[in-house]
Amino acid sequence: MCGIDLSITARIDPCMSASHPPNQLLQMLDIADLDLLRPHLATVELVRDAVLGEVGTALRHVYFPHDGSVSITVGLSEGQMIEVAMLGRDSVIGGGAALADGVAAADAMVLFPGTASTLEIQVFRAIAAASARFRNLIIRHEQVMLAYAQQSLLCNTLHTVEARLARWLLRASELSDSKTFLLTQEALAQMMGVRRNAISLVANALQRAGVIHYTRGQIEIIDLHALEVTSCVCHAAVKARRTTLIGNRQ
Repeated sequence: MCGIDLSITARIDPCMSASHPPNQLLQMLDIADLDLLRPHLATVELVRDAVLGEVGTALRHVYFPHDGSVSITVGLSEGQMIEVAMLGRDSVIGGGAALADGVAAADAMVLFPGTASTLEIQVFRAIAAASARFRNLIIRHEQVMLAYAQQSLLCNTLHTVEARLARWLLRASELSDSKTFLLTQEALAQMMGVRRNAISLVANALQRAGVIHYTRGQIEIIDLHALEVTSCVCHAAVKARRTTLIGNRQ
């Protein structure tokens, strides 16, 4: 993948002057820790397909999304890849790597556009060293990331494509507060590690059942409750794990 330099759109973060930052992880910090962060944060546009991190390369920034979503993927030497987590306003991108050696352990690419607060990795490390509360929050978030990856492995091994697609759409809706997504079946198949025709068959079946509406390059959730019933237990399991580790600030 080729990275896109997002720094050209960065500006001092006006959202951090508010008492409740847009990012739910930042909302869990107390005033003292927010005061440490505020002078150093900038807002950046998350452009579709922009690369925020590439496996094996050094990170320059950490991102706290306000909206939109970022796909975390791992790839094989044959060129195949699969999504292990979808992150957004409830997450931080690059936090675990920043606390370690600063090298990305997976690929991170913007799936749905939005905005984020961004912080240079050196500043992030300095604040994490100065604040045990901030550092511990990032560590707990990384435990949630591990839960995402473990649950994805289990889900991809045991559950049907239909259940997995329903789970994916629930997560996308949760992050965006939207029921409509611009996404091709080919892109979905690649992220889920299945053939395109498998996604096509399942999407058509869900459309006939009145659960979703699909037109070329766009998926709309019609019946959210039916989608929840169709989904496997993995979506709820990861949400419960997150609540146990770091709470569920909405």
